[in-house]
Amino acid sequence: MSKYSIFLCSLLLLSACQSVEQLTIDYMIPADVSFPNSLRRVAVVNNMPVEYNNQNLGTKKEPQGDNLPERIVHYYEGDGKRTAEALADALADAEYFDEVVICDSALREKAAETPSEAILSTEQVNELTEALDVDFLVSLENIQVNAIWKTSLRPEWGLYLGTVDVKVFPTVRVYLPNRRGAMVTLIGNDSIYWEEAGQTEAQAHARLISEKDMLQEASDFAGSVPVRQMLPYWQHAERYLFTGGSVNMRDAAVYAKEGDWDEAGKLWKQVYDTKKGKQQMYAAYNLALSYEMRDSISTAKEWVTRAEQLALPVGKTPQQELEEAMKEGRRSYYLLFTLYKEELKKREEGLSRLDMQMQRFNE
Repeated sequence: MSKYSIFLCSLLLLSACQSVEQLTIDYMIPADVSFPNSLRRVAVVNNMPVEYNNQNLGTKKEPQGDNLPERIVHYYEGDGKRTAEALADALADAEYFDEVVICDSALREKAAETPSEAILSTEQVNELTEALDVDFLVSLENIQVNAIWKTSLRPEWGLYLGTVDVKVFPTVRVYLPNRRGAMVTLIGNDSIYWEEAGQTEAQAHARLISEKDMLQEASDFAGSVPVRQMLPYWQHAERYLFTGGSVNMRDAAVYAKEGDWDEAGKLWKQVYDTKKGKQQMYAAYNLALSYEMRDSISTAKEWVTRAEQLALPVGKTPQQELEEAMKEGRRSYYLLFTLYKEELKKREEGLSRLDMQMQRFNE
């Protein structure tokens, strides 16, 4: 579906017709983990062996495909102390728990010949939660860093561009007192990127971030990665608004831009009830958007389904419509509405979980 999304957006944004406007909305996404409301005080601990912090674990050549040279990936063990502190800061900044504390000392000074994870025992968890006066523990178990340095000529700029692509893979476990083993294990991943330009290849490479600084910044960045798995977070999303074709459509768009979705919805309903063809289709879609903006996701799905049905030409299957639109280089409103309905489905599926996760703020 991704290729269709890119195709659709390019048509909507590059079209000479100005009756479609893009807007950005924000809504909350539920976390992967739901914490009981009784868990209000948390301690972040570093359960990584100190002796392996920032260690280079070696390199590996990876193929990139036909006619492309192999790339060399550098593997590192990140700085557990920095990642644990960054994780504690990110949890505290979210203000989801009443208190977030950091255990200053590492739990493991030494490990085996190679870095390995070690599950905390029930006795260790009980001792730590009691000593730190918290309800549960979030333990950093591992932080892997993969980095690729690359320098290439950019003829269009007349410069060499040096880049460092880094992927971080933090492993975090959540422990509850008097419970054997971890409540949940979270393995996150995300990317961070640096680039510098130079007149020569050597100059571009020399300006890049050093290995030491890269590891420190990557370790700090890794601390924020598990937070999206643990806590609800805000999501940015793009939406489209149909604004032309009639006085009611234009007036409704003004109300929408002012945030008055009730009045906008009334005008779009009038258009839907009195018009046919594309105007009715546009109104149905805009009504779906208005209900989403008022958090009535189920009703929004009903209206976008109507828009989807109106957008599919008579006698055509969805696949035929998509293929013909791509071949002819025209808009596929059916695709726009289908993608939007999928997003609404995902939102609706997470609503009950999100409500449960946010209940702690209602007590």
